[in-house]
Amino acid sequence: MRPSLDSVTGEVVDAALKLHRGLGPGLLESVYETVLARDLERRGLDVSRQKPVPFEYDGLQFNEGLRIDLLVESIVVVEIKSVERTLPVHSKQVLTYLRLLHLPVGLLINFGAPTLKEGLTRIVNQLDPSASPRLRVNQDRASPAKHDEQPSARRRTP
Repeated sequence: MRPSLDSVTGEVVDAALKLHRGLGPGLLESVYETVLARDLERRGLDVSRQKPVPFEYDGLQFNEGLRIDLLVESIVVVEIKSVERTLPVHSKQVLTYLRLLHLPVGLLINFGAPTLKEGLTRIVNQLDPSASPRLRVNQDRASPAKHDEQPSARRRTP
């Protein structure tokens, strides 16, 4: 019987917490990836490392363009970072993997954060399969008022 999504994410978070406490921040991502994968395998989970994500766009096939750090039980994407702080692009990267693989949940784990709580982000794929970023861009262009409002909102400073 395949483990549930919640049990898989729970095991990943538990193993990552143990790893962060044991090694602390500051090592290379590859070290955290290797140790986390081994711990998850010891817990009886199926783990694929550096799994290619093939995709097609505009008639072009990309077989090696993207790689997932860890894919656990073929249902949870785990992207590992070891940086002072993650950037919005890191979450977008995980969401792109989820969309391409049609998976619901991914974890972005930054082992460079002072605590795992600060370095853990759960990303959920809620993209309607019939929608695409291209269609949304075209819809925004069709509505000039809406399009004009967005840039000014981005220019505001906190």
